[in-house]
Amino acid sequence: MQWPLSLTTERLLLRPVEPPDIPTHTRLWTDPEVRRHLGGPVPGEVVRVRGERIVGLPGLLSVVRAEDGVVIGSVLVEPGARDGRTEISYQLLPEHWGSGYAREAMAAVVLWMPSGVPGADAVAVTQEANLRSRRLLESLGATPVERFVEWGKPQVLYVLTGGQGFNNS
Repeated sequence: MQWPLSLTTERLLLRPVEPPDIPTHTRLWTDPEVRRHLGGPVPGEVVRVRGERIVGLPGLLSVVRAEDGVVIGSVLVEPGARDGRTEISYQLLPEHWGSGYAREAMAAVVLWMPSGVPGADAVAVTQEANLRSRRLLESLGATPVERFVEWGKPQVLYVLTGGQGFNNS
């Protein structure tokens, strides 16, 4: 993965984290709604350490609304994170849910990933109960391939094929 990486879409810029983004990332880690399917709010000491380390962290992108420069969420691309496969995850602040931003950001990352290269597929994991996230992943063409329990909750692992983008059906 080339780094630093920036991706643009019609409405978004995905770019490495900058110092002014830290308050938004802190809120993503501590907001009970954002963290509902992610094990709950992150403890304060962990938030403090993360805040010290995220600026320019390879793989972590701030999701920025292009029209006004507001940071609305994050996307994390972690090569080798899940059984040697790249794992992609995302978080958006609740006031931006339902606007298609998460789908647009994830589609940009999936389009950026190499296509047809062995091992280029990525995975995404979500709680079985997180129906919004599951619908989003499936709208990107992700295929559920495994179910398991992690962090005490049933999870679904999806495979995303690089270069495929999202289907508009």
